[in-house]
Amino acid sequence: MTRRIVRTSIQLGLLTLIILLLVFFLDNRFNVLPDAIHNALPAHHPGLVITDITVATCSTLNILSSCKLDPAKWHRVEKDLYLSRGWLTHAFLHIERKRESELTEKDRVILDVRVASLDPVTSEKDQGAERWEYRPAGIWLKRTSKHRESDSINAVTAVDVLFGSDAVEARPGWMLASQALLLPNIGGENQEAYLSVRRGPPANVERPTLHVNKDGRFKVLQVADLHLSTGPGICREPEPALHNSGKCDADPRTLAFISSVLDSERPDLVVLSGDQVNGETAADAQSAVFKFAHLLIDRKIPFATIFGNHDDEGSLSREALMQLTHSLPYSLSEFGPTTVDGVGNYYIEVLARGTSSHSALTLYMLDTHGYSPDERQFRGYDWLKKSQIDWFKTTSQELKKSPSHQGYTHHHMDMAFIHIPLPEYRLVDDIVLSTGNQPENPTAPGFNSGFRDALVEEGVLAVSCGHDHVNDYCSLSKSANGKPELWMCYAGGSGFGGYGGYGGYHRRVRIFEFDMNEARIVTWKRVEYGETEKQIDQTIIVESGRVVAA
Repeated sequence: MTRRIVRTSIQLGLLTLIILLLVFFLDNRFNVLPDAIHNALPAHHPGLVITDITVATCSTLNILSSCKLDPAKWHRVEKDLYLSRGWLTHAFLHIERKRESELTEKDRVILDVRVASLDPVTSEKDQGAERWEYRPAGIWLKRTSKHRESDSINAVTAVDVLFGSDAVEARPGWMLASQALLLPNIGGENQEAYLSVRRGPPANVERPTLHVNKDGRFKVLQVADLHLSTGPGICREPEPALHNSGKCDADPRTLAFISSVLDSERPDLVVLSGDQVNGETAADAQSAVFKFAHLLIDRKIPFATIFGNHDDEGSLSREALMQLTHSLPYSLSEFGPTTVDGVGNYYIEVLARGTSSHSALTLYMLDTHGYSPDERQFRGYDWLKKSQIDWFKTTSQELKKSPSHQGYTHHHMDMAFIHIPLPEYRLVDDIVLSTGNQPENPTAPGFNSGFRDALVEEGVLAVSCGHDHVNDYCSLSKSANGKPELWMCYAGGSGFGGYGGYGGYHRRVRIFEFDMNEARIVTWKRVEYGETEKQIDQTIIVESGRVVAA
C-alpha cells in the first residue's frame, strides 16, 4: 500500500512538472497566460525596459521644428548630439521606456541596437531572417512582442550617449556602439556621438575594502592634472616636440603613459588629485571621466578622486561629477558631509594585513575648491574653509579613539591629498632640492586658513598636491626650533591636455609606498619620456612613524 502511494505521488509530481514546463513554453511563444498572471510573476528587471529609440532634430531656421517630443511618451537624453556647437542644428536622443508590468500587446521590447548605414541583415553574417527597424541617425532596432523576453539578459534597459572618437564605456553591463551616430555636418572626431546601451538590471557596485599587503606594504599612485577632454584633445607643449614626427593627441598619449605606470608599479590605490577633466575642452565631462575610470576598472585597481579648479568648468557640476564617479566600480570617492564646504571631503581607511579590522593607514581627501571668492583682497585661488578644517580635526580625533585605531599595535600613519597647494609651499628655504624642481612659483591661495598647522597638530606625516604642473618637489616643513613636522609634495602634471613647457617638462606621476613593518614612507616619481623605467628622486620621508629629513 505504501509503495503504491509513493509511486502515485511521484507520477503526479512528474506530470505536474511536465504540464508547468509546457505552459511556460507555450506562454513564452504565444503569450497564452492572462496579463493578471504575468503581472504577478517576478520580473527579472525590477526597473524599466526600453521599447523604442529615436532622434529628434531641430533647426534655428525652422520655428516649426522641435527637439522635444511628447514627454508623456518619450524621455529625452539631455545631451545635444551636436554638443551645442552646431550653428543651426541640434539633435537629441529620445527613448520610450516602460515598466514590465505596464507593457501592452502593442509594445515591443528592444533586444539589440546597431548603428549602421545598411540593414544589419545585409551587412552582417548570421543574421538569418532577423528583422531590424530603422530609426534616424543610422539606428537599427531589433524588437520583440514576446513580453516574457523582457526578462532575458538581452533586454535593453537603459540608453546613453558618449562623445569623441576615443570614447570608452566604464560601467559594467554597458556596451558602446562601434559606429558613431550618422548625423549630418558633425564637427570632427571630438564631436562624434556614440550610443551606449545597458542590458539587464544595473550591476551592484560594492566598495572595495583596502588592506595592507602580505609583505606589509601598501602603494599609492598619485595622478595629478590629467586634463582630459571630450575627444582626443590637443597636446600642449609636448616633450620632445618632434616625438612621433610631431603628431600628438593629448588624451591617448596621456592614457598610454598612465597605463604603462599602472602595469609597472601595480599600485594598491590610485589617488586622482584634481583636474581630471579639462573643463574648457570637455563638452561632455562624462566621456572624459570614463577614460581614466576605464583604465582602473579594467585592472581592478581601487581609486579615489578629489576635484581641482577645472573639473567643473565643463558640462557637469562638482556634485554631478562626484555622483558619476561614486557610482563606478572600484571607486572610493565620496561626497563627504553636506555640512562641510566643498564636495569630496572624506577619508579612506587602509586596514592591516589579512582579515584584520584594525586601521593601519588613514588617507584624508579634501576639496580645495577653485578660484578666490574675494579677488579684491586675495587674488588667485580659494582656500580650505574653517568648516573643512574643523571636520578634519574632529574626524581625526574620533578615529584615534575608535576601536579600529586603538586595536592596531604598530605605528599608525596618516597622509592627506589636496589639489591646490597650501601657502607654506611658497617657503623656498623648505624645498628639498634632491626631491625635485620648482620651475614655477606656487599658485597657492592668498589667504592662509591654517590647514598646515591642523595637519601637524593631528599627526599627519605628509600632504601632496597637484595644480602647478611643472613643480614636482617636496618641501620639509619644520617647527620653530627646526624639528621636521610635515612633508609637502607636488605630484607633477601627468596630462598632455594641460600646460607643460618651462624648458622641456616631461609629464610625470608620484608614488608613495608605505612600509607598515618599518613605519616608513618612501616616495618617487615616474616620467613619460626619457628614464621611463627609473624611480626618479626616490626619498625616504618617514621612518619609524616619524617625519625625517632627506
